[in-house]
Order: sequence, then C-alpha cells, then structure tokens
Amino acid sequence: MALKSYKPTTPGQRGLVLIDRSELYKGRPVKSLTEGLTKSGGRNNTGRITSRRRGGGAKRLYRIVDFRRNKFDVPAIVERIEYDPNRTAFIALIRYDDDERAYILAPQRLGVGDRVIAGNKVDIKPGNAMPFAGMPIGTIVHNIEMKPGKGGQIARAAGTYAQFIGRDGGYAQIRLSSGELRLVRQECMATVGAVSNPDNSNQNFGKAGRSRHQGKRPSVRGVVMNPIDHPHGGGEGRTSGGRHPVTPWGKPTKGARTRNKNKASQKLILRSRHAKKKGR
Repeated sequence: MALKSYKPTTPGQRGLVLIDRSELYKGRPVKSLTEGLTKSGGRNNTGRITSRRRGGGAKRLYRIVDFRRNKFDVPAIVERIEYDPNRTAFIALIRYDDDERAYILAPQRLGVGDRVIAGNKVDIKPGNAMPFAGMPIGTIVHNIEMKPGKGGQIARAAGTYAQFIGRDGGYAQIRLSSGELRLVRQECMATVGAVSNPDNSNQNFGKAGRSRHQGKRPSVRGVVMNPIDHPHGGGEGRTSGGRHPVTPWGKPTKGARTRNKNKASQKLILRSRHAKKKGR
C-alpha cells in the first residue's frame, strides 16, 4: 500500500500522511470470527493506573486471528484483505477447502485469490506456514512461534520479518530485524514472507486528535513537573534534568538495560540487539 499525503485545506490536514487503504475490503468483519473488546484504560483489577497514557479511543471489535496455523495440508484461498484496528498489520480472510474460514496475518505480496497452505513441508510462497524443520535456510519468515504449538509471537507488527539463517542441534537460528540472533526449536511454526503494511511507520497523523482516537493520551515530560512529581522536576527556569534519565519511580530509562540476566530464555539469545552499540 502506498502513502497518501493531503493538501493543507484545514489545520488538521497540514502535514497529514496516511496509508492508502482504498484496496482493502470496506465491509464489516466476519461476525463469527469477532468478539467484544473491553477497554481497561491502563487500570488493573483494583482500579489503579498501571500503564500510563492510555484511555479513550474508538470502540473496537476484536478479530480472532489464527496465529497457530495448525490446520495442516488443507489448502485455503484468500477471500479478501482487511484492516484490523487492533494491530498495525493487515489481516487476510481465508477459506479452507472444507469451507472453514479464518483470519491470518497478511504478508506482503499476498493478494485476493491466492492459495495458502500449512504443512510439514510446503512451497516457499508468502502466506504458507511450516515448521523450521522442513524449511530451507535463508527463508524470510514472520509470525514465529517461541514454543511449539503456542502460536506465533515474534515478527507480527507491520513490515517486520526475520531470516532463518541456520540449524544447531534441534534449534533453528533466526536473525530478527532488530539485529538479534536467536534460537527457537525446529518444531516451531513460522509463516513465509514479511508482514504487510511496511509504510505504517511513515505515517504522520497531523493532529493530536488522531492519537486520541487510538486510545493514546498525552505524555508529560518529567522536566516540566515539580520535584514531588518526578525526579527530573523542579529547578529555577528551564532545566534539562541534570542527571541520568529515570522514570518517575527512579528506575533508569532511555537506553539503560533493564532485562533480567537470569531469565530462562536468555540462553536462547546468541547475539543481543545491543551488541553493535557496545563500541560507543
């Protein structure tokens, strides 16, 4: 999909750049593949804010997307490509030969009328899914499982992908778009191709209201607060903080490593995404 820029006929359209979604399906989603979505506004079960800057936004229907792709050796045809308000990628409605329908993440270069299939060893075509055990090395993939049968968790956002670069004793080596090298079991499923809508990050919404429609509230900088509200607050006139950047609760932020070194999956990371930055 291409980007669409607008002429500044109103203040909100000055600088506005959006995705051209004219080729997507314009109707409502399949009712049996949707369910209600309750907003939390960033609050937990006691009503306290645990995730700041959330709230409001347009009402959404949740589309049930098949991240597992465990219906093996049954071909399906792509009926349409749809917009999904719950994610940055587009989704594709597929109909299996036994008339069952499902939503999957739409990869790039997948069109209406294309056929997709999941199996232990299938053709290397966008939308086809298979375990790493039957996949040739060098394949570009997305929707990658971290545990066999759990469903895809890696590379699901718009434009993302990973590359299958090798095998190592029952594990598959994948290179993520962040630069991280990682191991996953060869039994894990992955879908061929890169995720659709790669221009998503090039949009310019033009006004605050469009972010509010997405459920995003304003972000207030710590340096403009009072000392009681934030460690960066206070000072005479304009000050930039004058210390290492921290969260309102004193935890280092803006580049400081916060990942637990004893995390069980740490041993599956062969090369950190930060490795190239160590020379600084």
